[in-house]
Amino acid sequence: MSPTGVPAASGAAPKVRRLLVVNPNTSLAVSALLQRHVQAAAGPGVAVRTVTARFGAPYIACEASYAVAGHAVLDAWAAALADPAPPDPEEHGAPDAVLIGCFGDPGLLALRECSPVPVTGLAEAAFIAAARHGRFGIVTGGERWGPMLQRLAQALGHAPGLVGIHTVAPTGAQLAADPVAAQALLARACQGMARQPGVRAVVLGGAGLAGMAQAVQPEVDVPVIDSVAAGAWWALQAPAPAAAQALRSGAGCDAVWEGLSPELSALGRARGPQGG
Repeated sequence: MSPTGVPAASGAAPKVRRLLVVNPNTSLAVSALLQRHVQAAAGPGVAVRTVTARFGAPYIACEASYAVAGHAVLDAWAAALADPAPPDPEEHGAPDAVLIGCFGDPGLLALRECSPVPVTGLAEAAFIAAARHGRFGIVTGGERWGPMLQRLAQALGHAPGLVGIHTVAPTGAQLAADPVAAQALLARACQGMARQPGVRAVVLGGAGLAGMAQAVQPEVDVPVIDSVAAGAWWALQAPAPAAAQALRSGAGCDAVWEGLSPELSALGRARGPQGG
């Protein structure tokens, strides 16, 4: 079994699996970073396709941009399903799993409800990976993310295992723009978190911080979890939500949409005779 959870086939060439990565912000540079690192973590047996939000903020750093990003995730996912022919032929067709490429997972529960295939986000996947070691702490960029991540951990059932959250002042985008300075700052922050009582792992969270966990690991006394790598691995192992599978076999939303994109509107519930 590979790290992605894809069993190796004997004899015939293994079927290529498809992972759709949805970048909830409008930054094409972040999308390119996600594509590169998720593909590297997923391995050659997986065709990764990354799509970018069609509206919203170039970087999610506050409650308002986070709320808009939830809508943007659903819209980008619906647009990707409506356009099953990306440039790479191996990416053609419906995805086998979906990964929300933001450490904060905007739209996670909504997309999981609508999608017939497994859905996770960078934060949820990293929480799960870190919890295998025991209690854990989080280091990420952007001061406003602290309470937002605490709320997410509570909603996903990981609050008891979360010792603390340390947010460095620069945002993930600013850290990614200066990786040399970022590495020194993040190494100190991760080691500081590792010294907190009870911490057995540190999550280094953020799409813009992909690959930095490996760089800072030698300076940190506990495992440092790369949220992007964790997302790639978990998205391809997670079983489809049982409740969603029991309710329907295809993608869709139990709502009548008005004023949304044609792709997202097409996945809504048809309007009844009385406009219900």
